[in-house]
Amino acid sequence: MGSKARPKPKYLGKKLRAIRAEILGMSQTEMSKALGLRVDYSAVSQYELGTREPPLPILLKYARLVGISTDVLIDDEVELRQHGPSADDSCPEFHDG
Repeated sequence: MGSKARPKPKYLGKKLRAIRAEILGMSQTEMSKALGLRVDYSAVSQYELGTREPPLPILLKYARLVGISTDVLIDDEVELRQHGPSADDSCPEFHDG
């Protein structure tokens, strides 16, 4: 019984950055505190850059901060701007192509 590595969400980092900066207007340090992280802002930076994948409890906190489902965060086919509280054109796009 083999297991395949699951694909990483391509747009997760962009969505997390949009939640922090565009929707909540927070710095990475403020977001780190809002998420209850015991480390400095570097974890938030790594999540946004895609160099580190946030654990499920952190994804739940991001989603709850803006009142969306975690599906919106991890599903590349769902755009944040359609589901977030700031669903206007001021949110950056999440699909490069």
